[in-house]
Amino acid sequence: MPHSDGSGISPQAQRLAAYVSAALDTPLPPEVALKTRCHILDTFAAIVSGSRLKVGRLATAFAEAQGGNPEATLIGTAQRVPAVVAALANGMSAHADETDDSHLRGRFHPGCGILPAAFAAGEACGSSGEDLIRAVALGYDVGARAVMSLGFARPDTALHSSHSLGPLFGATAAAAALYRLGPAQVRHAFSYAAQQASGIPFWQRDSEHVEKAFDFGGMGARNGMTAVALVAAGFTAVDDPFSGRHSLFTAFGEKPDPEVLVADLGTRFEILDASIKKWCVGSPIQSVLDAVTALIAAHDIRPQEIAGVTITVPDDRIHIIDNRTMPAVCAQHLAALALSDGTVTFDSTHDESRMSDPAVLAVRSKIRLLPSAELTAARPARQAIVEIERTGKETVRHHAKAVRGTPDNPMEVPEIVAKVEDLISPVMGKARTEALIAAILSLDTLETVRDLGPLLSLQDSSR
Repeated sequence: MPHSDGSGISPQAQRLAAYVSAALDTPLPPEVALKTRCHILDTFAAIVSGSRLKVGRLATAFAEAQGGNPEATLIGTAQRVPAVVAALANGMSAHADETDDSHLRGRFHPGCGILPAAFAAGEACGSSGEDLIRAVALGYDVGARAVMSLGFARPDTALHSSHSLGPLFGATAAAAALYRLGPAQVRHAFSYAAQQASGIPFWQRDSEHVEKAFDFGGMGARNGMTAVALVAAGFTAVDDPFSGRHSLFTAFGEKPDPEVLVADLGTRFEILDASIKKWCVGSPIQSVLDAVTALIAAHDIRPQEIAGVTITVPDDRIHIIDNRTMPAVCAQHLAALALSDGTVTFDSTHDESRMSDPAVLAVRSKIRLLPSAELTAARPARQAIVEIERTGKETVRHHAKAVRGTPDNPMEVPEIVAKVEDLISPVMGKARTEALIAAILSLDTLETVRDLGPLLSLQDSSR
């Protein structure tokens, strides 16, 4: 049915396309710009550290083998590759583990898909640092709204993976802005994005985090970059993928509400609702480690005195973290590791040998993980309760409510910088790490993001 203005294009598609097209010319509020720089810094750190993990090694080797125009930096290498290929590989490195950021209401990891596409587009177009900041903030706005507008059910019952769809539409928006597409071209880019939309939540069965990295980061970054590159090359498409008998909403929506796609654009910035992880582990385990380490600090818990540990978590996400084979997403292992070592680090959470460490296994055997419908409904979300029974001593309990790094309990800039230094100094060295941090924190003054390339290119081939 034609729309009231006779164009056949929905008001939502018109408003979204106009907003994306004008994004680089629209200043961000100072707090939004600062938060965006922090997420850009955090995501670059995830890419650099991830380039040294199995996923990153596979992704960069694949990208290096493709050849083509040297448009964009293959982070963690000395190579430049086509922008689409860089988006794919850097996106996979960004989610090579569980270091990257998350967005609770959008139910996706925005940075690992949006920044790789935006950085590749920015390098290809010679965009400024300010352009990159505005494009990334835009990507979070569009990616989160795209998922929320589909009206998905609980994570454990949804038929489609929000973790694949959010990055796709966020990456498309960010790249479209950086390529300076006009409103009609933006709608066409979203049409190509919709045709590439996919995501089945069997990523939960991935035992090595390889396909998961593709599903969460690489696929959305690549497909969003591809959609924009096609339109920039002159490809035309359907004018509105968001309405009509067949649309994104009829294909993927469960309880769709197209108005959510554009609700409060320009006044509500989704990056302010995104979380930067304190712990380099799966999002549902952040509160578990907050609680365990709080108990260790308050009561000097020793492994030998532990008689039993009960961990209660929301019942809609327990399936993601319950006795998993990957160390960074296994709640029982990470709690046992923290209780054995006194805390967890990036290295310890990625050391698969610790999963068979007799000392860790002895503690793990005493841990029970329980689901709670009450915690699923509780706000703030993703709470956890940890109770530790101690031989000859009182049982201690901690209820972690506002997880560190979330909007309810945000990390300060120095804390984020310390995390970044811990992640990338072993890879890049102290001097280059400090230079990269300084460049990102003052990104709004950078004439071209191509200047970041040398800081992110590494000659060391010991991947």
